[in-house]
Amino acid sequence: MNKFFFALAVFMSLSVMLSARNKGIELRSPNGAIKVSLNISDKIYYSIAYRDDLLLKKNHLSLSLRNEVLGEAPKLTGTKKGQGNDVIKPYIPLKYSAVKNTYNSILLSFKGNYTVEFRAFDEGIAYRFTTAKKGEIEVINEDVALNFPSEYVLHLQQPGGFKTSYEENYSQVNSKDWKPADKMSTLPVLIDTRKQYKILISESDLLDYPCLFLKGNGENGVSAAFPKVPLEIGEDGDRSQKILKEADYIAKTKGTRSFPWRYFVISTDDKQLVENTMTLKLASPSVIKDPSWIKPGQASWEWWNDAAPYGPDVNFVSGYNLETYKYYIDFAAKYGIKYIVMDEGWANSTTDPYTPNPKVDVHELIRYGKEKNVGVILWLTWLTVHNHMELFKTFSDWGVKGVKIDFMDRSDQWMVNYYENVIKEAAKNKLFVDFHGAFKPAGLEYKYPNLISYEGVRGMEQMGGTKPDNSLLLPFMRNAVGPMDYTPGAMISMQPESYRAERPNAASIGTRAYQMALFVVFESGLQMLADNPTLYYRNSDCTDFITKVPTTWDETKALAAKAGDIVVVAKRKGEKWFIGGITNSKQEERTVSVNLDFLTAGKTYIMTYFEDGINAGRQAMDYRKKTIQVKAGDKFEIKMVRSGGFAAVISES
Repeated sequence: MNKFFFALAVFMSLSVMLSARNKGIELRSPNGAIKVSLNISDKIYYSIAYRDDLLLKKNHLSLSLRNEVLGEAPKLTGTKKGQGNDVIKPYIPLKYSAVKNTYNSILLSFKGNYTVEFRAFDEGIAYRFTTAKKGEIEVINEDVALNFPSEYVLHLQQPGGFKTSYEENYSQVNSKDWKPADKMSTLPVLIDTRKQYKILISESDLLDYPCLFLKGNGENGVSAAFPKVPLEIGEDGDRSQKILKEADYIAKTKGTRSFPWRYFVISTDDKQLVENTMTLKLASPSVIKDPSWIKPGQASWEWWNDAAPYGPDVNFVSGYNLETYKYYIDFAAKYGIKYIVMDEGWANSTTDPYTPNPKVDVHELIRYGKEKNVGVILWLTWLTVHNHMELFKTFSDWGVKGVKIDFMDRSDQWMVNYYENVIKEAAKNKLFVDFHGAFKPAGLEYKYPNLISYEGVRGMEQMGGTKPDNSLLLPFMRNAVGPMDYTPGAMISMQPESYRAERPNAASIGTRAYQMALFVVFESGLQMLADNPTLYYRNSDCTDFITKVPTTWDETKALAAKAGDIVVVAKRKGEKWFIGGITNSKQEERTVSVNLDFLTAGKTYIMTYFEDGINAGRQAMDYRKKTIQVKAGDKFEIKMVRSGGFAAVISES
């Protein structure tokens, strides 16, 4: 009997392998809507469809090692289908406190000791390689080849090379026009199929491996590009290095390992892009056993406003000095803000993290902040951290709560490992990290939740170079893959054609209500208040609202969404709901009707909201604050002017 079942199992396995070669293999999402069709022939091919609509056709993948190419003339030795159905509870929940993780999977085993796993979620598809090789391997290249069945529009961030801070404006390119000689793109990439579908491409569980870039192939498709491993490094100032010599490989790594997930979020409604949690679902789980010391929150930041408080209550010369920073701490304490950031200038030298600027007196400020229940975050260049990895122990002893590390501007394997080495050392000493000059989030923030945010965005520090037309893509692209330190909170607001500003009188493009809405719309474990405390004091109704907005959420619901055009989201923390809405500059005014059906039936609520004033289309600082009574199922009309916004809080009456 046992022999019979053994023979039957062998027969079924052989049947599956023959089917894979002749007819292909299908994998469907749990709801059956998304289908991956796999074909194993001279390469590993796959196509992705939503119901009967083909979205990506005959894509192929491979991993080129020093002496072999995994995925070239592949020999399938077995397949194993599986399912996942669990709940993930991230320590820093940017969208949901509990995320249902349900998928169907297939594991393809090949001769040569490697596998390729595909997972199909209701929100998209992911795949990755796993190898079981002895010793170390050199990865020469990875083939990520995507082909489009028709002409698509691609939303891209196109740097001039691999050295980038991920702060370029987005560009829009027709897929047939993207040539190999054109600028490549960072991830994420957003594909508009010109039908009802959009596809967001990114990666997760990126460890000991370079970031993936994409480039056009000139034939209505894209292929992969990766920075190579640096072999020789030269000096390039106090915050950078020159790569003098590169290897001919992109990674030297363990032979037995899993490689990063490549994923595709597939949406039939742009709301799904805003709500997606694919990076989290594919990331390694937290290795910090007790993360209770990690405290996300807001921070008052002095750089954007040039540390320049003024007015009758400021009886000292403001600047980067002890009195000014105490003023910031007092402001933070008054409004319940957890932290202040001390940016460049707190230390006597950018290369010496141990000698504070005598005008600043960091130790006195840490003591004063502790007395006021306000923590201190210190800014550093990445190179200084690299040269002084022991500083985390020192900073912890001083009482510092976190560090802001800047100017990495690279994403090769060495730099990816630098991120993990830094965050691991910081975790040992109970410090959190905010990476600036950084690549996009790719899962490390879930393995080490003390990685509380990343910049890697064209944020408000770019002043007049930060326009709503570009920022309206962020909830659908950059923020859709992980936390984003955009640094919002401007109290001087202007429309694009009238923008004239520089520090210390920094200003933003977009209305006052737009700026307030950013605190609800944009996600970050560390959310900055970028403007001058003087202006926050003078606009206390706005400040009262902003400082009550949480940085972590129990639930997120997109109410209206069109990438690059408009987004309105409702987010719940405990029993309170917050609503944030922003729009671009392309229409003088727009009205969107939202349904308050997310509220609990049978209860009465009070909604306090801030909307664009009647003159906000010209004078962007014009807004109105109103309070009304609402209940579940009510329809509410949100009106926004160009570059406008809407912000609200709803609580039980």
